[in-house]
Amino acid sequence: MKDSNKTFSEVVAGRRSIRAFKDTPVPRNALESALTYATLAPSAHNRQPWRFVVITKKEQKISLANSMGGRLKRERDQDGDDQQVIEKDAVQSFTRLTQAGAIILLSLTMEDMDSYPDAPRNLHERHMAIQSVAMAGQNLLLGLEAEGLAACWMCAPLFAPEEVAACFDLPPAWEPQGLIIVGYPLKPAPKKSRKSPEEVIQWL
Repeated sequence: MKDSNKTFSEVVAGRRSIRAFKDTPVPRNALESALTYATLAPSAHNRQPWRFVVITKKEQKISLANSMGGRLKRERDQDGDDQQVIEKDAVQSFTRLTQAGAIILLSLTMEDMDSYPDAPRNLHERHMAIQSVAMAGQNLLLGLEAEGLAACWMCAPLFAPEEVAACFDLPPAWEPQGLIIVGYPLKPAPKKSRKSPEEVIQWL
């Protein structure tokens, strides 16, 4: 449920990457509110190249987890990784995906972005679209936190784009970028160290 008493600083400071959730349904109106925040993010040329798909049904989550897990196993097996390690990672991924109350896929589309006659500028345009989707994703994570929900961004779709596209039945122009798993936290996330502002900011 939305915590309207949270200040902006409390939302930003309180957000954590949560990967284990209670078996509690996620209200659709909370997801809709957070997704609205996502669509208010800045974007290159204001082209808004982000696209979102939401799944909440158990069978959809299982299908996605199995498909992505199958590719993970095949590729890690080709790498020669230890079978027990592969299986452990696959089970961990399956659990995270299937226990989430909802899964939100973030994709990008280049349909409305500018096109140039040379490769370097087209690559820059693509990077601008990727940055735009990432900014929408951050708004989404903060929106979920403001709604009293926990979440975690997973980059796995970059490693299994075909499987993700098939499971979400994506239009050809939608390119999977990340999954955000959403739910109510099973337990509080441990605090992690952060670099101090002095370590990462240079004043000129």
